Parts: sequence; structure tokens; C-alpha cells
Amino acid sequence: MRTLMLSLLVIAGVALLYAVTCYNVSVFNLLPVFRGSSEHPSNISTTVSDEIMLRTVLEKAAMGNRTVILTSLNEAWAAPGSIIELFFESFWTGENTKRFVEHLVIIALDEKAYARCRSMHVNCYPLKTEGVDFSTEKKFMTEDYLKMVWRKIEFLHSVLELGYSFIFTDADVIWFRDPMPVFHPEGDVQMSCDYFNGNPDYLSNTLNTGFKYVRSNEKTRRFYKYWYESRKAHPGMHDQEVFNLIKGDQYVREIGLRFKLIPTVYFSGICQPSRDFNRVCTMHANCCIGLQHKLNDMRVMLEDWRMYRVLKEMLNSTHQSRWRVPQKCRV
Repeated sequence: MRTLMLSLLVIAGVALLYAVTCYNVSVFNLLPVFRGSSEHPSNISTTVSDEIMLRTVLEKAAMGNRTVILTSLNEAWAAPGSIIELFFESFWTGENTKRFVEHLVIIALDEKAYARCRSMHVNCYPLKTEGVDFSTEKKFMTEDYLKMVWRKIEFLHSVLELGYSFIFTDADVIWFRDPMPVFHPEGDVQMSCDYFNGNPDYLSNTLNTGFKYVRSNEKTRRFYKYWYESRKAHPGMHDQEVFNLIKGDQYVREIGLRFKLIPTVYFSGICQPSRDFNRVCTMHANCCIGLQHKLNDMRVMLEDWRMYRVLKEMLNSTHQSRWRVPQKCRV
């Protein structure tokens, strides 16, 4: 009897160990890691496939029309007191913009940016970069800068393939109002401009890919794939330069892609600040090189906006204000 009891205990122990092991593999390893806490893995790669992770975060963040807001972040822009804090602050101080935070997905380009994101936000996605270090500030047109911008284009194509439309916003864009009512109902790809000449269909406007709205459909999926592949024919060029070269290509015309450019009165920037505080939706720290210069002028933008909101409430009417930028960001 004693021998029988010992045998049964051994069998039960083995079965329990097998059950626990299977449970850990089949359940815990499949759970998404996006919990909005400061805890983070030592490596941003996980046992979950990239596509499952991406589907999870996009589904969680999407609006009813399957649109998400995307921005990218590296260690330099994620540090305390850096770009990401001003970016979030703009949603809190804007008019009816707080609600967009839950639809925002931050694409982390390195481990520290991912950890920082998870300490302050729920929807974070660690973008695999194949060993390239994207953590430090990337000077415009350096080799790492080019790798970074093209990795983003590849990622955005993946988002479209999964059936999600997106508003992509650089993190150095300050949000003041809901941009959705400004978008053209018939546009497939809509972009901001550094300078706007008055015609939204005139693709010779100086466009800026740092703020854009892209609807997910067969046309945009084919275009993004073509855009990404076109980098091979134009080595040493960044995404915006290549976009300017291919936007009128025969292939793009055959796709039937509809481009629209948004006036700077709505999607503004340091290059051409909006003259109308009552209509401006976003303000980009464009025409500006250097992290500290961007930070300075972004803080001034927020100060100017808060003063406008105070005066608007005091006067109980719309009024015109003036931007105090550029300051450090000299064109």
C-alpha cells in the first residue's frame, strides 16, 4: 500500500508539473505586454510574434472607424523634460483633444523609449530595428536618420495591411484641436505642408510627411509598398524626398491614389505659422534643427496657446493672437 501511495504521488506531481508548464507556455507567453507600468523586459522583443503584438495594440487603440493615431519615439525624445512630455501636454491643453490619447499608439524605437512609454502610456509598440541603434538624437540626413525614417515607412505599410487607417504625427507636433473635420472626405493620403500656396491638389506645395492622414485601402497599401521599395532607386534620400520624386509616377496615377494637402492655417508649423488661432489644429516644430531648439519653441507654442485660451474665456469670444515663434528655431 505504501509503495502504491508513493507511486500515485509521483504520478500526480509529474502531471501537475506538466500542466503548469503547458499553462505557462500557452497562456502567459501569449499575453500582450502592454500594461502601462514602469516594469519592462530586459529586451524589447517578446515571445509573441510581431504581428500578434501589433494587432493587439492597434485593436485596443482604434477608434470606431478603425483609425489610430501613431507617433514614434526614441530615447532622446523620451527622456524626462524632453519632446514626449510636451507632446502629451498639448492633448491636455487643447480643445477637446484629451480623448485622442486613448487612441494614440507610441512606436518605441529602442528599449529605453519603450520603458518610458510604458511608464506613462498604455498603447506602446516596440519596433524591431535589426540591431540598429535608434536611441540617440539622429541628425538630419545622417545614415542612422535615413535608416530610421525608412523603417517607419515600412512599419506604416504594415499598419495599412492590417486594415487600419492612421493619423501619423511626429512627436514634435503640438495638438490644439480635433483635425478630423479638416480632412477631405475623398482624400486617400492627406499631408501637412511647410508652405502652402492655396491649392490642396497642387503637389508642388512644400509638403511635410511629419503629419498625415492615410486611409487603409488597396490604393494606399500599394502606394506605401511602392514608396518603401523606391528607396533602393534613390539611395541617400529620405522618405520625403523620395515621395516628391514618385508622387507623379505613372504607377501612382494608375493606382488612382488621391492626394490632398492641408493648408497651414489648420496644420501649421514654424516654417509658416497659422495666422488664425481660432482655426489652427496643430503646430509642428519644423524648419528647426536641434533638440534643444525644438524644445524651446514648443514650450513657447504651448504658452501662447494657453494665453489664447485664457483670453478667449475672459472675452467670451474668438480673437486673434500672435505666435512668438520662431525663437531658437530660425529658418
